[in-house]
Amino acid sequence: MSSDITTVVKRYIEAWNIVDGDERRAAIEELFTENVEYADPNVHIEGRAALDAYIAETQKQLPGSVFALASEVSTHHDLGRFSWQVGPAGGAPLAVGHDFIAVENGRVGRLYGFFS
Repeated sequence: MSSDITTVVKRYIEAWNIVDGDERRAAIEELFTENVEYADPNVHIEGRAALDAYIAETQKQLPGSVFALASEVSTHHDLGRFSWQVGPAGGAPLAVGHDFIAVENGRVGRLYGFFS
């Protein structure tokens, strides 16, 4: 089970780096439940369309930045915990966060993020 959650987390991080709208929406459709719940210090949203819009807006605010996994994924049951960072490729991170994820049938059902 833990390897499945780790794979989902890696795909989740990759989704934040997809700038092509059609490609990103297709990835979100495949990776997230229809009514995904996402919360971080800036938003609390539900649904794939709202998540796609939030990712697109974040990309506009951080042009050229790359999201990357910054820790191992710790898992138990259908839950995971991990750290990530975002910044210019090869440069110092602009932001670091810690997320908690709940996976339902191989898809992200809920994700709660905290910024450092």
